[in-house]
Amino acid sequence: MKLPARLDQVLRDAVENKAPSREDCAYLLDLPECSMEAAALTGVADFVSRRRFGNQAMLLGQIGIDTAPCPGNCRFCVFGQDHTTFQSARLGLDEIRRRARAFADKGDLYALFLMTMHEFDLDRLLETVSAVRGELPSHTQIVVNVGDFDLSQALEMRACGVNGAYHVCRLREGLDTALDPDRRKKTFRVIKDAGLDFYYCCEPVGPEHSSGELVEQMFLGVEYGCFQHAAMRRVAVSGVPLTRNGQITERRLAQVVAVVALATLACPETRNIAVHEPNLLGLAAGANVVYAESGANPRDTQADTSLNRGLDMAACRKMLYEAGFTALQRGDASTIALDLASLGTV
Repeated sequence: MKLPARLDQVLRDAVENKAPSREDCAYLLDLPECSMEAAALTGVADFVSRRRFGNQAMLLGQIGIDTAPCPGNCRFCVFGQDHTTFQSARLGLDEIRRRARAFADKGDLYALFLMTMHEFDLDRLLETVSAVRGELPSHTQIVVNVGDFDLSQALEMRACGVNGAYHVCRLREGLDTALDPDRRKKTFRVIKDAGLDFYYCCEPVGPEHSSGELVEQMFLGVEYGCFQHAAMRRVAVSGVPLTRNGQITERRLAQVVAVVALATLACPETRNIAVHEPNLLGLAAGANVVYAESGANPRDTQADTSLNRGLDMAACRKMLYEAGFTALQRGDASTIALDLASLGTV
């Protein structure tokens, strides 16, 4: 069977490292997720991404260091103040140090993320960064996943040892959230101006989002020169308002990952592609990064996601191995082999 002429040309161009246009990306997202055409898309994206990144993966970890009813009030997050069952709580520094050591104990963690609610205490964050920096090897980076911040705050973070920041103008920001899309985008520029790596994502994808919406949102990461791009599906969690809209399949998520991987061919700053939550289909469609998680998680009703949804480092490491990656890149660009010995099975 022959592929449609348009799809054949887009995929041939991708193999030649030519990024698809916005219109082409919308076309790719409109392919039926279980079709031969979608399978061809994910296959080509996987090939192009592995060649682009040398078949190396990155293993990241995140600690949710506090919880609170959040004024961001995101209708896809368990912490939104109008619907949350969580009370304000925070992990102590000794516990954060212990978790940081556990994430880094095999020497293959690229970066440790510290996540707060939208509103955060900068002094507390800086204290935590300093404490964690003392527990991590020099080749492991620190990334923050916090609310909006200005340039002076970003420079303080960098001076304290922060290497990057995860920040997103989410799908239907300002409609499904109480946050200002323009303020979110302003923080993108702050991150770049401060010399921090900019981690971005097409998220949180639900069945109701059109291909046009996905394209507009994912191209923000391309336009602002993201270090990491990604795709994440919205998880249907009991008690969260948008759960009524359902959840996309991992197969559909892999299709979105594939389009992100090809779209970022136009972004030389992009050094890796992640899939949230970790899954093999995404890792065979252009992604080369997964996250292990502990502590607070906006997609989990457990106070410590490592007891429920969050995978640990061993499970993520094994998933990357099963996906065919042969090395893990560390935060100083050195690599460590990903093989049976590193999994501890031989």
